[in-house]
Amino acid sequence: MFKNYANFNGRARRAEYWYYTLMNIIILLPLYLLGVAGMASESELLGFLGIGSYVILALATFIPTLAVAVRRLHDTGKSGWFYLVGFIPLVGAIILLVWFFTDGNRFTNEYGEDPKNPQSLELEFTGE
Repeated sequence: MFKNYANFNGRARRAEYWYYTLMNIIILLPLYLLGVAGMASESELLGFLGIGSYVILALATFIPTLAVAVRRLHDTGKSGWFYLVGFIPLVGAIILLVWFFTDGNRFTNEYGEDPKNPQSLELEFTGE
């Protein structure tokens, strides 16, 4: 996360994307639950602390989350603009999940080398 904080160039392996997403959930979910528990128990301090921390951390990780998603799409050979497909209700989220679970291109593509095997050969087919 810190190495590629706002790097929208290059490619991200499935493992990089999903480990980042897992860590984000592990950190954000307890803060959200703390805020909800505080509001349910009518404890203003606990609710404010939980939701306030959640909002601050969610805003701090917004750009890195977007960057790793764009790099993941690059790994599958798609432009980062395809992330906007997620705004299509229900279907968009499913399409994005399928793309995020799909293995990336095995060879160099227009977005860079294969992150699994950076020394891979670039095959050029000529019509000669």
